[in-house]
Amino acid sequence: MILAIETSCDDTSVAIVDSDRRVLCCLVASQDLVHKPFGGVVPEIASRNHTYHLLPLIDQAFVKTQKTWDDIEGIAVTSRPGLVGALIVGLVTAKTLALSQGKPFIGVHHIEGHIMAPFLKDEDYEGPDFYKDPFLGLVISGGHTQLYKTEGFGRYTVLGQTMDDAAGEAFDKFAKMLSLPYPGGVQVDRLSQKGNSKAFEFPRPLIKEDNYTFSFSGLKSSALRQLQGMSEGEIEKRKADLCASYQEAIVDVLMNRVQRAVKKTGLKKIVVSGGVSANSALRKRVLEWADENQLEVAIPPLKFCTDNAAMIGLAGLLRLQKGEFSNQDLAPQPRASL
Repeated sequence: MILAIETSCDDTSVAIVDSDRRVLCCLVASQDLVHKPFGGVVPEIASRNHTYHLLPLIDQAFVKTQKTWDDIEGIAVTSRPGLVGALIVGLVTAKTLALSQGKPFIGVHHIEGHIMAPFLKDEDYEGPDFYKDPFLGLVISGGHTQLYKTEGFGRYTVLGQTMDDAAGEAFDKFAKMLSLPYPGGVQVDRLSQKGNSKAFEFPRPLIKEDNYTFSFSGLKSSALRQLQGMSEGEIEKRKADLCASYQEAIVDVLMNRVQRAVKKTGLKKIVVSGGVSANSALRKRVLEWADENQLEVAIPPLKFCTDNAAMIGLAGLLRLQKGEFSNQDLAPQPRASL
């Protein structure tokens, strides 16, 4: 049974996960309200809020599960990549608890956590178990857009990644252009459901290139030019259509890369995870495509799409089971490839 800590960005999360991949509890303290006035995450504010929330969340996790330190066999914590101040809070806490309680701890790569998220289980969700098999993994969030070929847990090859902006960042920046509330990606998705995705023609960057590279900066520039050519009244009237068209362009690019990878590799199992995997249009397209082509796709439930400690717990559990652990000199790495 693992106690897990996630503080890589703005959400503080603590979870307890058992050896059956079952989440006994996963608690999250959101910082959306404190960052909302700034329209994005302020690193210093995020770090300070982690120090405020983390220990009370750990106490709550023990109360909720009725477990004690005697039940915990290890500690997992996000150590890379992320905001360095935020990572320090989680990592120092995990190190201190490991020392005081005499438990091993393991530093976990945040992206590996996302890749493992669809394999979790709880009272509402029963994830598949093909994490030991070869599969394709598409991780899409505010800071990451990467496509992996996975030979089983712990063995990853990057097939392609973004040259510039991540898909989640592209959503958030467009939301800012439209003066939508923070966090913007969710607002774009909601408005899109009322709009016409064919109303505006936005580019699909690199979609004809025979590789797995992503790029979204050109799409953002095109969207800005489109808005600059419209009056405030027209933008307000057509927000839903703008969001639907912009979202469709991003989804088309993501689908193109995954479909190309399936054809080239022959793999029939796919994981789609990260914050953007919560996007309703993307989930619908992926599931329909998988059904038509007899593919097995794993997408985490919404509660495990965004940053959470349960996914860190599962990745840490699997590494501890392999006999791996971290030393007290482990340092946070704000940038680190998987």
